[in-house]
Amino acid sequence: MTEDREQIAVDFHQAVNMTAGELESWLDTPESKGVGDKSGGGESIGHESGRRITVILRKDKGDLSDDDYAHMRQVTGYVRRHLAQRPSGDVQDAPWRYSLMNWGHDPLR
Repeated sequence: MTEDREQIAVDFHQAVNMTAGELESWLDTPESKGVGDKSGGGESIGHESGRRITVILRKDKGDLSDDDYAHMRQVTGYVRRHLAQRPSGDVQDAPWRYSLMNWGHDPLR
C-alpha cells in the first residue's frame, strides 16, 4: 500500500457520512436495490460495496487489512467522482443520490 493508511482512513471517513446501522437499513430498501451497475449478476456493485463498508465501519482500526484499505480508497474515489456529477434540481428521490447512499454517502447531509 503506497498511500499512507492514516490518510486513506481520514479520506474514507470524510466520504462516508452514514453509520454502519444507517447504511444497513438503507441497503434493505427497494430503492437501494434498484440502482447501480448489475452487469455482474443480481446485486449491483454499489450495493455489494455498501455491505463491505458496514463491515469496515465496525472494525477496530488495528483489524483493518490491506484489502480493507484498498476498498476504502475505492469508496473515496467513487464518492468524489459521483459528487462531481450532481444533477440539477431536486435530488431527494434521484437514482444519483440512491447510488451514493449505497456507497455510504448521503449528499443531503
